[in-house]
Amino acid sequence: MEISFEGGRIAYDDSRNDGPLVLCLPGMGVTRKTYDLFRPLLVEAGYRVVTMDLRGEGETDAVWADYAPDAIGRDAIALLRHLDAGPAVLFTNSYTGATAVWAAAEAPELFSAIVLSAPFARVMPKPNPVMRAAIRVVGRFRPLWMMYWASLFKTCKPANFAEEKAALSASLAEPGRMAALRAMVAADVAPCEARMPEVRTSALVVMGTEDPDFPDPAAEARLVAGRINAGVAMIEGAGHYPHSEFPAETADAVLTFLRSHQDA
Repeated sequence: MEISFEGGRIAYDDSRNDGPLVLCLPGMGVTRKTYDLFRPLLVEAGYRVVTMDLRGEGETDAVWADYAPDAIGRDAIALLRHLDAGPAVLFTNSYTGATAVWAAAEAPELFSAIVLSAPFARVMPKPNPVMRAAIRVVGRFRPLWMMYWASLFKTCKPANFAEEKAALSASLAEPGRMAALRAMVAADVAPCEARMPEVRTSALVVMGTEDPDFPDPAAEARLVAGRINAGVAMIEGAGHYPHSEFPAETADAVLTFLRSHQDA
């Protein structure tokens, strides 16, 4: 399925069942297939789950000049208004953690809750020159990005790892995909971070205890959570993709949060 918005097509899947809506956004350099093991667990719990490819990723076009997290927030808002299914839970990962902040501030009426998994939701300290050079190189060459992506699963590879790896590699080989990834690497998160004080939506930060993208994953989770008044759920042994590496444990944490939110 797809919608047209701001001159491009945005691809998504919809479980189409009854129940409260959950919109899942992947992170940088991956596709909506990252939720293939996680989505059925939420559907089984009674939720309608929509997974969306970001600008430049998967089956969504790579035609935009803007790939910043707030631009992706505009896409998510447009999709939710198109679906017209009531307030949704927004589940994000990595790069789109900043998107969750921006979207919840921009259109709070569209969200019943937000979940930020392994979030890059703020302007991070600059890495040293060697690391900055490494980041630029990894974003330019598809095989290096694939190696980096694979390294972010710290305890075990997902059951569908081979399938997702093949699909991701094929997707990134398409024209414009790696350029979109580089645009995300260079994007400014500051406009999203500035809106943290505006977030009033119930929120949860999910973080893997072994996430290699953060020097201290638990400290980063607490920092972000403190700025948006969120809860924290640490997934033992998980790397940067808890929903994929430990889907059952991540779903349990999210569902517990959602049930407590509903009870409240």
